[in-house]
Amino acid sequence: MTQTNTLEQLDFAQNNLEKHSVNIHKFGGSSLATPECLERVVSIICRHCQLNDIIVVSANGKTTDLLLSLQQLALSGEPLDTSLALLSEQQTALIYALLNAENAGRLAGEFEQDLNRLVAWLAEDPAVFESDILALGEIWSARLLSALLNERICASYYLDARDFLVIDNPRDCRVDNPVSKANLQNCRRGQKLAVITGFICKDHAGNSCTLGRNGSDYSATIFASLLSAKNVTLWTDVDGIYSADPRVVPSARKLHRLPNAVARELGRLGNPVLHKKTLQPLTGSIGGAASHLHVASSFDVQAAATEIGEFGQIARQELSVTHLNDLLLVTCEALQGDVLADIVAEFSPVYSDQKSGQLVILASQQKALTDALAVLGAQLTVTPVSLIAAVGYQVALRLDIYGRFKRALKNDRVLRFFNSEEQHSIIALLPQETTPELLNKVHHEIVKDARHIGLVVAGLGNIGQRFLELLPGQLSRIPALENVHLVGLVSSKKALIQPDGLEVNSALADFSAQATDYTNGELLDWLKHHPYDEMILVDITPSEAFSRLYGEFFDLGIHVIGANKWAASAGTDIYHELKNKAGKSGSLWLGNTTVGAGLPVNYALDDLLGSGDQITEISGVFSGTLSWLFEHYDAQKPFSVLLKEALAQGITEPDPREDLSGRDVQRKLLILARAAGFELSLEDINCQNLVPESLQELGTEAFLQQAAGLDAYFLQQYQQANEKNACIRYIARFSSQQGKVKAGVSLELLAVEHAFANLTPCDNIFQIKSHWYQDNPLIIRGPGAGRDVTAGGLHSDLVTACRQLVNKQHQVTLKGIN
Repeated sequence: MTQTNTLEQLDFAQNNLEKHSVNIHKFGGSSLATPECLERVVSIICRHCQLNDIIVVSANGKTTDLLLSLQQLALSGEPLDTSLALLSEQQTALIYALLNAENAGRLAGEFEQDLNRLVAWLAEDPAVFESDILALGEIWSARLLSALLNERICASYYLDARDFLVIDNPRDCRVDNPVSKANLQNCRRGQKLAVITGFICKDHAGNSCTLGRNGSDYSATIFASLLSAKNVTLWTDVDGIYSADPRVVPSARKLHRLPNAVARELGRLGNPVLHKKTLQPLTGSIGGAASHLHVASSFDVQAAATEIGEFGQIARQELSVTHLNDLLLVTCEALQGDVLADIVAEFSPVYSDQKSGQLVILASQQKALTDALAVLGAQLTVTPVSLIAAVGYQVALRLDIYGRFKRALKNDRVLRFFNSEEQHSIIALLPQETTPELLNKVHHEIVKDARHIGLVVAGLGNIGQRFLELLPGQLSRIPALENVHLVGLVSSKKALIQPDGLEVNSALADFSAQATDYTNGELLDWLKHHPYDEMILVDITPSEAFSRLYGEFFDLGIHVIGANKWAASAGTDIYHELKNKAGKSGSLWLGNTTVGAGLPVNYALDDLLGSGDQITEISGVFSGTLSWLFEHYDAQKPFSVLLKEALAQGITEPDPREDLSGRDVQRKLLILARAAGFELSLEDINCQNLVPESLQELGTEAFLQQAAGLDAYFLQQYQQANEKNACIRYIARFSSQQGKVKAGVSLELLAVEHAFANLTPCDNIFQIKSHWYQDNPLIIRGPGAGRDVTAGGLHSDLVTACRQLVNKQHQVTLKGIN
């Protein structure tokens, strides 16, 4: 949804708003519990809703529990005064805390009328009026939120769902679609935002009914079906659906995308977020449209939601563990044929088996089942049981998972293992409760390697192409990359983003055929909503402009592997800001290939510092181009001729002055000095530009035509060196002695036996002195450029990042815990 379609932009033409597809936003009781919670909800609606969307609400906080307790008190003949006073106090406190005096007075008057009606129902027949009593919570919630929106944001009205939603009977809650749809169309008002009660409805006789506890989620998806809504968002107190109940399993990981069938199975088997009927309207079972369901936290709007819908193979690899206690294993000879079919249709048991005459039901269903079988004169036995299940797409057909599930339970009593009908779960029936310890043990065995990492590659030049050529082999043989998925390719102008993953063997060809123009804003928006546990962006561009996006990448928790030197050598303030952002969000920022291609220079510095050593000097030949030039230059041919030969071989930059200026070496020395723990800026490093001022401002072609202007200087330098039995090399030097820092890059005369004097052309050499390596410095030498070694260095960083991320845990945003 674009920003111009939200309620923050009410000056947008209203008739245009009406053309957009409807979205449903449902807010649960915990999201509406206090004035602070309601303020957050108003902010969410303002930022995420269109005028023609539907807001669905539960009762505020624990209002439904309080109404139910009042009904129970009335049934038992106990006094109601204390509970009624508490109910009145809670509701009026919300009203007066949020609304202006005029609106608060009006709503308080309407609430007082409802309270009188409630007292009358409780006195007359609390059992008959149960649904009317429980419906009051949603009415109060919808009325208050609508009044708040009218006062703060936009024109709004509230709807009692009983005015349009008709079901066949309270037991099955099957919706009469044609009647309900027509009723809803008649109830809606143009140019106003609708707030509708969840949980409640009516039957064909006009009697109030409810959709069961937690039925407001079901209401939201019913309304989505009736209106062919594009998306349904359930705003709750947890930021998504997890691989286990995060209140019990601290290592549970968020499931970013779930196939519909898997989500239905999770709801059936006790997932604490998903109501078992919620998905029915979205999957066509009552005529629903192809909507996607999102589970998001109203307490942490920035956290990525879990999305439920139809996805590709990556989402189908997700695994989770769920459990249910308070179950009963019922054995009865009458549970055969039509009798069993009728019982299954009425009670939706977790498990049924005609051969053994058994089924598993919720303990709360025992009386109703006993009554149903008593009519047949059947005897039954009941055994308390629990279940624990591994859930995932076709998980029962995955022998490795099946084996791990059974091994995790090998020391526990298991009555039987069985699979769900659609093979989306493996279930163990236990004669004892499923304990938190057992749930954590099984979760560890099943979900331990299911963490998914998305990979976006920016920069598809020579090195980027080689990186991608190496990727299939790396993914197949490096265990740390097992769950890495290439999901995006980005060039300077075009991008190909595929959330379900690109085929790595044909990624470049697919990019050529399918990539489209993009803006940085579009790229950031996709990264903001990516469906992975972690996202790594590999920046192989030379672009300073692209490096300016790093701060926003880090704000989104994106990890960056960069061969791009611009960010790591940026101004001191910018550099520290980037480091702080990366640290705050937990983003990794690896850049070993910014200096020395694939040579482990940064790794060596990190290791020394991490081990307690202190760096005192860094020096060497940091430019593969300048290394080649000065290893070959012997004054037998003019320097300008040698330079053009290097250009023709692709050794120099397209404009060789980029190499001769020393700026690249200067930046590399800055990066290494910072990696060694020193506060330094580019201006602190003296840089000798090897290009005369007379040639610096020319165009590239003009420079090449006048390149002979370089020859006299280099000939002179060579001759002076030769006279001293020395050679010339372009050297970077940094030192820190007694608190004084000295840094510079320049052409130097070196003894022919010096370590920097005899390199293989294009090699880099790095000499590191430290407290541990003072008399005998550490030297790292090897190719400092080249597509293979640079691509290899990037893959080294990728493996390092994935190994660090494999055990990373995200904080679960759960009200009452965090």
